[in-house]
Amino acid sequence: MDAYEQKALSELASWIKKVNKKSGKFERVSKQVQLKVNSYIPSRVHKVISESIRSMVGAVLSGSKYISKEKNVMLLSLQQKEEWVKEKVTSHRRTAVIEGVGTGAAGLLVGMVDFPLLLSIKMKLLFEISRLYGFEPNEYEERLFILHVFQMAFSSEKKKMETLRVIQEWNRGNHPEINWQDFQQEYRDYIDVVKMFQLVPGFGAAVGAYANHHLLEQLGETAINCYRIRLLSSKE
Repeated sequence: MDAYEQKALSELASWIKKVNKKSGKFERVSKQVQLKVNSYIPSRVHKVISESIRSMVGAVLSGSKYISKEKNVMLLSLQQKEEWVKEKVTSHRRTAVIEGVGTGAAGLLVGMVDFPLLLSIKMKLLFEISRLYGFEPNEYEERLFILHVFQMAFSSEKKKMETLRVIQEWNRGNHPEINWQDFQQEYRDYIDVVKMFQLVPGFGAAVGAYANHHLLEQLGETAINCYRIRLLSSKE
């Protein structure tokens, strides 16, 4: 194991510790706030989110979308792969911020367009990250893994810990299917608060930019650490 891999392993251990750390009271209070916020969000917004997620999950599992061009990374070191991955995260984050500003500035009707657009940006990023780490998203198991990474990034603390166990067992052949109803509910609960403010005309532009920047950063960090688990577990 080279110096960069040792550094990556140390960062991974810190990230796993953070995921497993329970916030207790904060988590319960956050859930209460979330339930209150849900009551203020128009039903058509919930419908758009649910349908977007259902379509996205189906598209990923069927392999009908998001397949990117192959990249030859077999001879690259982990450091070289992750430099490339971080460039992709930055690029997709920039696209998401621009999109968030545009849709957030327009208010409710156009703001709802942000949900499926942002999902598409996130999925394209995950498929590219998968290839850059040397995995093949044309394979069903890899597309399933991508959905677990997504769920890992945008879920409650309890679900994050459950999904982390799945990620850690992946190399042993444990590949559970995704329950899309749970999947979409976790995602909705995770993003509803900031997205509600994004639907406010004018004010929503700033919120949209900040929210999309944060969500792409969160996804990038999660994906990097999930793939580190697969690549570095055999080197510990």
